[in-house]
Amino acid sequence: MERALVLHGANTVEVIGRDAAKAANVADALGRGATAGTVGAVPAGDIVILAVPYDSAVPLVSLYGDALAGKVIVDITNPFNPSATGVATPDGTSAAQEIAKAAPASAHVVKAFNTVFGHVLAQGHPLDALIAGDDAQAKASTSAFIESIGLRPMDTGDLTMAQWLEGAGVLMMGLGRHGVGNYNFSLGVTSAD
Repeated sequence: MERALVLHGANTVEVIGRDAAKAANVADALGRGATAGTVGAVPAGDIVILAVPYDSAVPLVSLYGDALAGKVIVDITNPFNPSATGVATPDGTSAAQEIAKAAPASAHVVKAFNTVFGHVLAQGHPLDALIAGDDAQAKASTSAFIESIGLRPMDTGDLTMAQWLEGAGVLMMGLGRHGVGNYNFSLGVTSAD
């Protein structure tokens, strides 16, 4: 959890990472009361943003175990294959669903932010954040957080939709390589009304 959102609105932010000094530096850079937590300790707050590589997500959630009970776990991973031309998850599932299986039963996983490149998010433009999850309250909490940092949450449905959001991450890599020619964009929704 070594990365954090640059825009944290009025939220209390705790940064936890394997490298305590790096986590402290990120917290200092965020300012506005952000703190560095300790690996293995119960994360502060109700929402935990899991900002780690896909291969680390399930082991980390398993390591934290009951410390995540009752929390909303926001999975931002993109489970790319080595060439970022497909997903590394088995057919019919997603990283978010794998994380949900590893999490305590009282924790709720919401997929979000994987369709917004980090550097684009840091620019502070109003963007859409596509989300998926099984628990209505967890999605409402995540949506409120998303709105607090100036983004528009767009609910795509239950957690099975996470596999399609993760596929959208692959689509974005293809667009960056070929169609757009750079990675300075995000996916969003425009109403035809």
